[in-house]
Amino acid sequence: MALKSKPFSEQVALVTGGGTGIGRAFAGALASAGARVVIASRNEATLQSTADELNSAAGAERVFAYAFDVRDRGQCEAVVRHCVERFGALDVLVNNSGLAVPETVEEITEEGWDKVLETNLKGAMRLVRAALPVMAAQEFGDIVNVSSQAGKHGYADVPSYCASKWGLLGFAESVRDHVRKSGANIRVFNFCPGLVDVENTATGREPRPGFVHVSNMARTLLYALSLDRNIVLEDINIYSRG
Repeated sequence: MALKSKPFSEQVALVTGGGTGIGRAFAGALASAGARVVIASRNEATLQSTADELNSAAGAERVFAYAFDVRDRGQCEAVVRHCVERFGALDVLVNNSGLAVPETVEEITEEGWDKVLETNLKGAMRLVRAALPVMAAQEFGDIVNVSSQAGKHGYADVPSYCASKWGLLGFAESVRDHVRKSGANIRVFNFCPGLVDVENTATGREPRPGFVHVSNMARTLLYALSLDRNIVLEDINIYSRG
C-alpha cells in the first residue's frame, strides 16, 4: 500500500527556536515552499519580527509566531494543540531549540547541566511525545532533530551540551524504532552539523571560515523532506571543508 504524501503547500510545520539562526532559515525555506509554519521560542518580539520579514519575502502570510518555553511541559503540549486547532494538522516538527553552557568537566554545575538537558533533550522529548499521536492519526508526519557533531564527538569545554546532543540522537533512534514497528508513516531525521554561522545569515553573505552558511541547512532540509516516503535518511552530517 502506498504511503500517504502531501505537498508542502498542504503541510503545517512547527519550528522551535525559529526566530533566529538555523530555525529561521528552516522556517523561511518551508514557507517559501508553501507550508504554513509556526515558529516558537521564548522571545515574542524576535518571533514576530521574523514572521513579518519571512511573510514579506514569501509574499503571503505563512509564518506565525508563538511564544513558549520548551522547558515547560504544559507549554510544549499547548503549542502542539495550537497547531492542530488553528491549522488542522501538524506535519513537520523541527526540534531546533538549544543552548550551551561552557563548563569544564571538573566545573560542571547542577544548574548548568539541568538547563542544557532540559532545553536540548527533555524539551524535544516532550514535543515528540505530544506530536506523535497527532501524526499517527493523520497517517503522515516528519520529525527533524537538530543535533550536532557534538552529538558524535566529545568536547571538554561543553560536556553538558555534548551529553544532550548524544542523548537526542539516542532518543531519535528509539522514536524511529517505534514508528517502524508500529508501521506509522512518520520519518525521523537528525541534522548533525559542524559549525554553523548564525551571524552572517543574509543571502550571498560569506560565512566565517570553517562555518556552514544557514542556507545550506535549509536547502538540505527541503531535500530530505521531499524524498519519497519509503526512503530512509537518518543522520545528516554537514560541515564546511574550510
